Parts: sequence; C-alpha cells; structure tokens
Amino acid sequence: MGRLFESPWAITIIIIVVLLLFAAPKLPGMARSLGQSMRIIKSEVKEMKNDGKDEKPAAAPEAPVEGKIVNNPAQPGHTTTDGTGSGTGAQS
Repeated sequence: MGRLFESPWAITIIIIVVLLLFAAPKLPGMARSLGQSMRIIKSEVKEMKNDGKDEKPAAAPEAPVEGKIVNNPAQPGHTTTDGTGSGTGAQS
C-alpha cells in the first residue's frame, strides 16, 4: 500500500475522485461563474485597447433652428399691435 501513494499519478487520480464526489453539485455553478468572469475580463481588455480611440467620428453640431419670437397675449402687460395694453398690466 505504501508504493501506491508514491506515484504522482495515483495521488492525482485520488484527488480527482475526491473532488468529483464532494464538489460535483457545485461544479456547474463554478463553471458558470468562471465563464462570466472571462466575459467581463474580455470586455474590459477590449475597452482598454479602445480607450484612446474614437470608434465613431463625432457628429457635426446641429445648425441652429431659425424661427421668430411670438408674444403670448395671455401674459400681463402684453402690448397689442395697435399699441394698447391687454388690460391687466400697468403700462405708462
């Protein structure tokens, strides 16, 4: 029996059998976690490579919208086109 544990292959096989017996229910969760970690690391490395580079050129700023200002007749103190007040504001 002493010679069985002297071989590194025998120790390796025993360790694998013990892991499969006691850790088998946790293996799928560990594999899922490992895959998720690898995806995160891959995306972070990709982001680090593209850190100083713009993927898309910046869009040209939009041209200003042309329009005219319209007075709101509901505002107090509004002057109509004939120069009279709307009645609620005090104008001199």
